[in-house]
Amino acid sequence: MTTDVQYEQSTLDHFGRDCVAWLEARVPRRSSGADAERSYAIFHNHDAAEERALIDAARRWQAERVDAGFGAITWDPVWGGPGLSASHERIYVEHELEFAVPDRHEIVLVTVDLVAPTVHLLGNENQRQQFVQPFLRADLLCCQLFSEPGAGSDLAGLTTRARRDGDSWIIDGQKVWSSGALFAEWGLLIARTDSVAPKHRGMTAFLVPMDSDGIDIRPIRQMSGGSTFNEVFLDGVVLPDSLRLGDVGDGWNVALTTLGFERNSSAGIVDAGGNVRDLARLVRQVGVHDDPLTRQRVADVAVYERASALLVARYAERREDGAAPGVEGSIGKIVWTQNLTRIGEAAAHVLGPRLAADTGEADTFAWSEHLLGAPGYRIAGGSDEIQRNIIGERGLGLPREPR
Repeated sequence: MTTDVQYEQSTLDHFGRDCVAWLEARVPRRSSGADAERSYAIFHNHDAAEERALIDAARRWQAERVDAGFGAITWDPVWGGPGLSASHERIYVEHELEFAVPDRHEIVLVTVDLVAPTVHLLGNENQRQQFVQPFLRADLLCCQLFSEPGAGSDLAGLTTRARRDGDSWIIDGQKVWSSGALFAEWGLLIARTDSVAPKHRGMTAFLVPMDSDGIDIRPIRQMSGGSTFNEVFLDGVVLPDSLRLGDVGDGWNVALTTLGFERNSSAGIVDAGGNVRDLARLVRQVGVHDDPLTRQRVADVAVYERASALLVARYAERREDGAAPGVEGSIGKIVWTQNLTRIGEAAAHVLGPRLAADTGEADTFAWSEHLLGAPGYRIAGGSDEIQRNIIGERGLGLPREPR
């Protein structure tokens, strides 16, 4: 695949101008009027048809970005990217925020930012050729099949089993909180393949066609009213060994690799809920922009939003240099999730009672969706408590928490 423009010799400033020109030719800029009507939901309330329409728009936009050289910026041309730096990617992301592009649905993020790099890093050559480019373009979508009813943050406690049968594997078990599973063509699954080995060493990863016989997907209704999350039941699902990702018993490494990419994404790439621009506009709209306490709240949000972006940048640059996912993703995720709460509390402070009832006034009650949704990301992608354990034990070398 070729890109529309080659940027190997471009300066960052030149690249930024090219980003803006390309975006302006395709989508309108965000206007204050359009922003005032936008949703601040972190977890949306859509029926299946609405969800499908959002996903289809998101995957078309991802494919268009990749084909133009803006959707897989740091990837090598062999995979459809221009092979530029993390700095180029940050410039594009910053400019795209200025435009009314389709919402980047969570399943597209999972596919592009989590599963594609995991397969690229740990898959064999046949798997890379089959999956990486279709995942990067979102031609195929993939969900995560990690968490279970009894193994959420403690992923190593999972009980879904994979039993070898010649050149095949037979999978039985249940997964839960699988975002977008109902719309995914593939799932990245971790299953127990050895019940005798220590639990971290007895797991294996597989790529699972979600239309396989024996798979039953059931949506979970959320507090927001939406049902993006799903339960996935696997009853005698047969997979060829060619869909095993990594070595037998190496599933823990696959899971940690994917979760490392997830924490990086959660630390600043996810466009969920409101942000500092939305909050600043709200403050001006309500007329409290001269209030010192309100100004301090907005400033705090801006500082932490910037810190989150810098952590993501550091992580991306380390990854460019070949470093494995480390504690930067965990640090960034905590900073980002705490700032989601900080934004919601600031909006509640500014709006007061107007946050509690839908009077039809734009940019008021809509903030309740942010306030109600923000706590969810303290669990998604690994709870805050787990992130702190990772930082303490792996980053600071502190003694392990008693098990």
